[in-house]
Amino acid sequence: MSPVLRLLLRRLGISLIVLVGVSMLIFGIARVIPGDPARIALGPNATAEQIEKLRTDLHLDEPIYVQYGQFLKDLARGDLGVSLYTNRPVTTDIAEFLPATLELVIVAGIMMVGIGLPLGIWSARFRGKAADHLIRLLSLLGVSAPSFVWAVILMLLFAYFLPIFPIAGRISDVYEIQRHTGFLLIDTLVAGNFKAFGDAAWHIILPAFALALSGIGQAARLTRANMIETYDKPYIEMAQAYGFKARRIANRYAFKPSLIPSLTVIGLDFAAMLGNAFLVEAVFAWPGLSRYGVNVILRKDLNAIIGTVLIISATFLIVNLIVDLLIAFLNPRIRYSQRGAS
Repeated sequence: MSPVLRLLLRRLGISLIVLVGVSMLIFGIARVIPGDPARIALGPNATAEQIEKLRTDLHLDEPIYVQYGQFLKDLARGDLGVSLYTNRPVTTDIAEFLPATLELVIVAGIMMVGIGLPLGIWSARFRGKAADHLIRLLSLLGVSAPSFVWAVILMLLFAYFLPIFPIAGRISDVYEIQRHTGFLLIDTLVAGNFKAFGDAAWHIILPAFALALSGIGQAARLTRANMIETYDKPYIEMAQAYGFKARRIANRYAFKPSLIPSLTVIGLDFAAMLGNAFLVEAVFAWPGLSRYGVNVILRKDLNAIIGTVLIISATFLIVNLIVDLLIAFLNPRIRYSQRGAS
């Protein structure tokens, strides 16, 4: 068995255990939140018989371990129950709202990598010069405030005072796009409607940038620090002594060893954006899963709470698994350690 395959199986096993632990934890927490979910769902005018019937349908009159067993049995069939908030299957709600959040987070992740890493490389290459000081200042600004603060500031600047970007939503109402994947950037291209694609891309820039700003700053600062540490290595000094160009030394010899620690943090930041996206979605009226999750928590919608948390947790674990495999691919020592363990 190859070291990478062994690493993959090991991480999958750990991820499965973590997911079961998360399901038990969120199931228990959802049951002890104050308030009767049946009464909240049916409203103040519901009769006692109606409330009691809904409690029976939700198995709320049974011991918690019986409820959890029923939940696992339904989960094995791909059934997460019915949402009391939308009166639809939770899987249907997740299939509708999750692509919007994933699209936002993926674009934000691309911005984080595409802007943060080059800024860090540039800052290290021109250490002590004006460009370095400027990048460090901007990076510090990026990490100094949470995403929702940047969302409000960017909206006021570039959607209200300077109406360059749209203020809310995923696409203008004039476009009717048939949804195949739920990712509007993909569905518009599939439909061959490039004007709609441009409109959807224009809508996503501001919320994605607000979500990515903190990660961009962190990636730039970390990459700079790692690059400077790598620049002090003897083989870099030797390359400089041989007269190699500064750009070649930075891109070919210094960047790859510096990328591994940055990649770990970027992966964690990327996964964390899934949970942090709800405030940005609220500011920009973005119809995503994070915003849906907040609404179902406020209504104590048990099935929807558990389904949303499980999906976000599973996505978090998948992202971390991909990052682990990528680091193992870039760092031969990890592959050798797996081979030694076998």
